[in-house]
Amino acid sequence: MSDTTSHKHEVVTFGCRLNHFESQVMRQQLEQLDDDKEIVVFNSCAVTKEAERQLKQSIRKTKRENPNKQLVVTGCAAQIHPHVYANMPEVDWVVGNQEKFEAKYLSGQEKVAVNDIMSIKDTAAHMVSSFDGKARGFVQVQNGCNHRCTFCIIPYGRGNSRSVPVGQIVDQVKILVDQGYHEVVFTGVDITDYGKDLPGSPSLGQMMRRVLNLVPNLTRLRLSSVDVAEIDEDVRDLIANEPRLCSHFHISLQAGDDMILKRMKRRHTRQDVFDFCDFVRKYRPHASFGADIIAGFPTESDEMFENGYALIKESGISFLHVFPYSPREGTPAAKMPQVANVTKKERAKRLRQLGQELQCQQFPEYVGNSYQAIIEESGIARLDNFVPVTLNETSLVHGQLATVLIDRYADGVLFGKHVS
Repeated sequence: MSDTTSHKHEVVTFGCRLNHFESQVMRQQLEQLDDDKEIVVFNSCAVTKEAERQLKQSIRKTKRENPNKQLVVTGCAAQIHPHVYANMPEVDWVVGNQEKFEAKYLSGQEKVAVNDIMSIKDTAAHMVSSFDGKARGFVQVQNGCNHRCTFCIIPYGRGNSRSVPVGQIVDQVKILVDQGYHEVVFTGVDITDYGKDLPGSPSLGQMMRRVLNLVPNLTRLRLSSVDVAEIDEDVRDLIANEPRLCSHFHISLQAGDDMILKRMKRRHTRQDVFDFCDFVRKYRPHASFGADIIAGFPTESDEMFENGYALIKESGISFLHVFPYSPREGTPAAKMPQVANVTKKERAKRLRQLGQELQCQQFPEYVGNSYQAIIEESGIARLDNFVPVTLNETSLVHGQLATVLIDRYADGVLFGKHVS
């Protein structure tokens, strides 16, 4: 959860990078309001029950501490369960994922403005010139998802896959580069599905190549996530030959056992993950990998869990986002035989520990070398492969591109200094 404050208005963000991007769009809209309202917008996530529990807790706390402020709930939780939030006395408006970009709801009489997300056929480009507190810029290139994984409620919050036209993406990237951003992150719900709905069906790789050609001053382009079942040949060619593409790949993995992947209705196998990691490392030896992974999916036996554990360990996937499986009402997986909560928590703990152990194995090899890095808040420099370096200098500008020398490693942390 993060807060984005705009004078008397505030946007509280839960969940994914796409939500963070959209919160910035809403922030810009709130800045243009010319009335006396003091508004707090909760841009919600529905990926787990825990996300919604935290949302409700934050709503109640905010109203208790700020009784005169008017509260808006939007995002995936509002889209999927509008009645739940409409029935909360603290909430003034419930707004769907499409309607949240239309600030006119604030002057309407209806408490709920949530339409059929499946009826939306395109994704408009929302131009954002800056991201307060962020060292890099974000560009939404796609929204929604055409797949129906058995555990996932998000298509019902985001709708079917829609892509932003290439020219609009180029224009947004140019704006961010002109504002001084050295790194841009392409974000969406299923970005490797990009382009199938557009005229001529441009692939993600073709779109990326055009952006890189038309915005030569862009220093770094980063993908927020990849699905190894959808990576096209143009993306592979960019991995092999384009140094401006960042060397960190966050895989939408979810599991590492073939039977569990099949029951999830995922389209990749564990071998596909091995093959992708091997391909990337062939051209980028210092590439790093992250993954989303669900611990304790229904029917997951000890052996199936160990298969997934082994995949992560052998592939060296060290930046892990681990979630104990959370049943979502209305999904097929919620009706499958469930794994005990204590088992899910223990498996999640083991996976998180594995990620930390892999980082501890990988990080020492950086000592003694210099790298270009983006300066983040709190004295952290981030290499292009997402590896963090702690600096002892406070004079560097947030978002600055700098060369850092990594001089030591201790207790899981790389330390370095600015050299140019």
